[in-house]
Parts: sequence; C-alpha cells; structure tokens
Amino acid sequence: MLIKNQIYEAQITDYTAEGQGVAHIEGCAVFIPNAIAGERVRVRIEKAQKTWAAGKIVELLEKSPHRRNRECPVAKLCGGCDFWHMDYEEETQLKAQRVKDCLNRLGGENLEEIPILAAPTCLGYRNKAQYPVAQKKGRAYAGFFRAGTHTVVENPRCRILPEQTDAVKDIVIDYVNQFRIPVYDEVAHTGLLRHIYVRRGVVSGQILVCLVINGQKLPRWEELVKNLKQVPGFTTLVLSENTRKGNAILGDTFHTLYGPGYIEDTLCGLTFRLSPRSFYQVNHHQAQRLYQAAIELAEISKSDTVLDLYCGVGTITLAMAAAAGQVIGVEVIPQAVEDAKANAQRNGIENAQFFCGDAGQAALKLEQDGVRPDVVVVDPPRKGLNADTIEALSRMAPKRIVYVSCDPATLARDVALLKERGYTLQTALAADLFPRCAHVESIVCLTRS
Repeated sequence: MLIKNQIYEAQITDYTAEGQGVAHIEGCAVFIPNAIAGERVRVRIEKAQKTWAAGKIVELLEKSPHRRNRECPVAKLCGGCDFWHMDYEEETQLKAQRVKDCLNRLGGENLEEIPILAAPTCLGYRNKAQYPVAQKKGRAYAGFFRAGTHTVVENPRCRILPEQTDAVKDIVIDYVNQFRIPVYDEVAHTGLLRHIYVRRGVVSGQILVCLVINGQKLPRWEELVKNLKQVPGFTTLVLSENTRKGNAILGDTFHTLYGPGYIEDTLCGLTFRLSPRSFYQVNHHQAQRLYQAAIELAEISKSDTVLDLYCGVGTITLAMAAAAGQVIGVEVIPQAVEDAKANAQRNGIENAQFFCGDAGQAALKLEQDGVRPDVVVVDPPRKGLNADTIEALSRMAPKRIVYVSCDPATLARDVALLKERGYTLQTALAADLFPRCAHVESIVCLTRS
C-alpha cells in the first residue's frame, strides 16, 4: 500500500473515464489529474487505499508533446472543463479510445479503432449555461462548481461559452448586488436566487434567461429586464420556482416575466421552440453532424415506421420524418412533448406523432397497440436503457436500432444485452460535442440477425 504524502516517480500510461491520468506504482493504480499519457512525473500521494490511490503532480520529468499552456485562468479549479492542459488532438484520441475500450470490454466486441467526429472549435460552442450563485464578503457572484464540491469558482470569461452568455450573467449579478437580492444558502436553505440559466439559439441569436429562485417572486425584475435588453438577442425572462432541498436545478413551476417564455432555433434545417425544460444538444454544429450520422445509419425508406424513444423536443424525430413513412416520438417530460408537437406543426410535418410517457412503458404500450417499427432510435440519459425498454425492443424486433449515447459504459452494457436478443453491432462512431470536457457522445447501429 502506498504511503500518503509520499512522493513517487511514475509513468502515465492511460486515462480514466473522467480524463485523469493513470499510473501504476508498486502494483497500485494511481489516478492523477492534469496528466497526459506518456509523461514521466513525480507525484505526491493524496489518498491511499489498498488497490488504488489518488495523487498530484509535483514535477514533470518528461513532458508530453501534447501538453499546452491553459487558455483558461481558472481551469485547475473549475470543475467544468478537464482538458485545457493538452492539445485537441490528444483529447479526441483519448475520447475515441474510451468508447472503443467500453464496447470491447463491456460490449463483447473486438473493434480495432473507433472514428470520432472532432469539433471544428473548442471556443464559444455551448448554447446553454447554468451558473450557481454564491456570496463572499457580502458580494454575490456566479461561476461553476469546483470538481467534487459545491464551492463556486468565479470566472469572468468562460472560454467555451459565447460572450453574450457571460454578459447576461454579469448583468444579473450586478442587479443582485445593486438591489441586495438574497443569495441562496443551500446549507441553511435560505435566500432567494439559486441559479442563472441562459440558453442562446446559435442560428436565431435569441436568448432565454431563466432565474431559479427559492420562492415565488423576484423583486424589481423590471429593472433587470431593462438592463438585459442591452444584450443583443435577449428575448425572454422566466422564473423557475425551486423551493426543494437537493441538487436539482430547475423546479416544476415556471412564470414568464418578459417575452414569450421560449426561444426558437434552427437545427438540421428545421425550426424548434425551446423552453427552459426542453432538451437540446449544447453544441449546435456537432449536434447536426451527430443527427445526420444517425439518419444515415438508420437507412430509412418511405415505407418505414420510425420510433424515437427519449425524443426531447423532437429534434431527431422530425429530422427523420422526411425520409420515413411515419415517425413516432416518446418523451417523459410533458412540456417537451408539447414543444415537439408544436415543432412538427411549425415545420409543416404531418407524418409525426408524439406521446408523453416513460420510454419503457411507452414501448410496451405501442407494442400492445400493434405498432411494429422498422427502425428504433434511442437517445437515453446517462443511465442508459431500462429493462422494460430492452424487452420491448426485443419483442418489437425492428430491423435496425440506432443508439445515441452520452455514456459509453451504459451504451456498451446495453449493446451486450441487445446482442443476447439477436442483434449485431454494425457500426460505431464517437462524436465530440463537449470539447475540453470529459464527456463524449457515441452512436452505434445494431441490426437484427
């Protein structure tokens, strides 16, 4: 067992799923942030267990050619980004490797490599931000949580956000400090303002601001609106009531204070209405490439019925409608379903239906109604597909299943389960929708044997 606070010399050989470097010292796996594979380092052990340890670099003995100076001054503190210390080539390589390793180890595949859709830029790509608000010495500020904590790290300019998004954040904080709006204290469960939520349409330029409050009213909000109008594209201000304890950001009740309560944006040539609860990929350019890959893998014909589980506001569903005979979308969030129906009507799409419900239950209901989709598209949350959905897919027996995933491990687990039910993995692809962050999207196509 390694000794805490002892300094060891080690070679970085691999990465964790979160992008930390991995070294092996005296038979023990050591996880080291801000490390790059191939580097030799001196590392101080900060936590030691029998089979693993966590350490911190104290000296770089051999530096990787992929190491770069960080463009973000708070990159070491902020928990939002993970890879400012390396070039983008190394980041995409490790993300593709992660998807491949999961599919081979957990999915039972034997893939030699996984291609990855690399992003054209790492800067200003995120169309949504959720800033927690904190207070220090009587002054409110906003930023992002330090990794593994609820300590808010202040950052005047986040590199992966558009300038307009940070401008909104600054205006809200100025308003909070000017009018002494109480900042939420999650320990005492007191105070008012919890989060500043900003969503910006990349094509439309429209901006939605949603303030999450521990209450029902926001004092002097008219003054805030007056200042927000200085930001080009500001469209609407919404309040979200969240009086519950816990980590959930948005509440269940929304009040529109200014504007229509939503914005619109264009994706894959279609116009979408987006409310605060609507799921919408945060990287517009890469989302279009991801959805185009899904459409190509699905090989849809005009005689096909396509079922899209976890459809959100209907982005993939409606993008596939032109190629299909009929498309059916299923989503558990009622507001997203209403948005999806409105989006279909707005785009003049008449061969799309949308239902509200849990994906597993909805799949069983459609099966009972005799719906036999030719193609099923799934884009589940991080936890992947539940048992009901897997079984319903097996009984529906579609020709192809296109699986879009934000977690390679649960994707690989589900691929293995679907293979047991007669499916074969045909294609696998990684897509980087989160440059500088550890998350990676992936997409696979399975065909019925």
